[in-house]
Amino acid sequence: MNITLRQLRYLMALARHGHFGNAAESVHVTQPALSMQIKALEAEVGAVLVERTSGGVHLTPQGRTFADQAARVLAEVATLERIARQPGQGGRLRLGMIPTVAPYLLPVVLPELRSGDISRDLHLREATTDRLLTELLQGHLDAAVIASPPDSPDLAALTLFTDPFLLAGSAARIADLADRAETLRPRSLDPGQLLLLDEGHCLGDQALEVCGLTRHSGRLDLGAASLATLCRLAAQGMGLTFVPQIAARQEVAAAPGLTLIRFAEPQPARDIVLVRRISTPAGGWFHELAAILRRAGEAADEKGRPGGWP
Repeated sequence: MNITLRQLRYLMALARHGHFGNAAESVHVTQPALSMQIKALEAEVGAVLVERTSGGVHLTPQGRTFADQAARVLAEVATLERIARQPGQGGRLRLGMIPTVAPYLLPVVLPELRSGDISRDLHLREATTDRLLTELLQGHLDAAVIASPPDSPDLAALTLFTDPFLLAGSAARIADLADRAETLRPRSLDPGQLLLLDEGHCLGDQALEVCGLTRHSGRLDLGAASLATLCRLAAQGMGLTFVPQIAARQEVAAAPGLTLIRFAEPQPARDIVLVRRISTPAGGWFHELAAILRRAGEAADEKGRPGGWP
C-alpha cells in the first residue's frame, strides 16, 4: 500500500469543507487535482471513502474511520516537522551528566526543564566522563554535562560555571588545619590522608592534579565510587577529601560531623561544561539548555554554602 501524506491532507480538507471546490482552494490546488488524488487514495485502500451527491460531499462510514486515523498520522507528522525545525525543542532530549554533578544540579534544574518546551521528553543518563563522551560521539546522547573540556575536534563545549573545591574532614582534622587557612593549598596536604574517588571519576583525577599527585602517591586507596561514601568516611576521621561547592550543603547534611574549609586563593576549582557534537545543529536548543543549566548551577552553588564556614 502506497498512501501519501498529500492524499491524507486532501481527504482531511474534503472532510472539513464538504465541497471539492472549497477543499481544493484550502490546500491551494485545482479541483481536478484534488479529485484525482482522492480517487487514487480510494483505489489504494480498495474502498469508497467519499460519497458524491447532489447535496454535497460526505464521508462514508469507512471514510470517517479512515479520516480519524489520518488526523492522528498528520498530527504526528506535524510534531516531527516542528522538531526538525527546532532541534532539541519539544521532542526527546537525551542528556548525560557525571555523578559528581547530577545529584546536586538535577533537583534544581529539572523543574525548569520540565516547565519549558525544551524537555517534553527528557531522558537523563548518569555516568563517568569517558562513558558519556563515548555515548555522545556514538549518537546515543544529544549533550552531556562534564567537569573538564573535551579533547576532541568532534565536540563543542560551553562553560556553564566554575565550581570551587573545598576540603572536608572531621571537625578535629579540620581544626588542625584552621590555623593555616590563609595559606592552605592542595599541594601542602599529606597524600596519606587523602580519600579520593576511584579511577575513572574525573573528580578524583582533578583532585590529584591540583595536589600534584598520581594514583600511586601513598594515599589511602579505598576504591570509592561515590562522593557520598568519601564524605561519610571523612566525617568519621578516616582522612580528608575534596568536595565541590555545589555538593557541600547536601553532603554536610547527610554526613554528621563533616566539616569544611576553604583553600587559600587562588582556590582550586573545576569548570562545569555542556558538550555536544559539532555535527549536531545547535539552533537555539543548545544555548537555551546551557542557560537553564547555568542558572541552576548558580542556584546550587548558593545552596552549597552551609553555615559555619566562610
